[in-house]
Amino acid sequence: MAYLTDRKRATGMGSAKTGTAHHWSMTVSSVGLLVLVPLFIFTFGRVLGSSYEEVLAYYSRPFPAIVAALTLVVGMMHFKNGVRVLIEDYVHGAAREVLIIAMICLSYAAAATGLFAIAKIAL
Repeated sequence: MAYLTDRKRATGMGSAKTGTAHHWSMTVSSVGLLVLVPLFIFTFGRVLGSSYEEVLAYYSRPFPAIVAALTLVVGMMHFKNGVRVLIEDYVHGAAREVLIIAMICLSYAAAATGLFAIAKIAL
């Protein structure tokens, strides 16, 4: 029988031991998106309705390509972490693990596809 006080039992980072790190990750990605999304909208808005050649020429410059790539990567990371929490809260059993793996694969595939497209335009 262990004679532990309530404080000694509660010492640690909670039951999952990762809540603070996850919250910090979501906060940092939210602040990043708070800056990146308006930048992306302003850079994308300049070429909205332009011809194909003008869009290619615009996104071949470093600043718009970097802003688009960063928005895509940070957005997909935020999506992956947020949907994982949603699945963990509302799905139970074996379906939970399957959906988490599928969601992670989907987010990485979307980020890779988008980065490939931006790199192809920019280079």
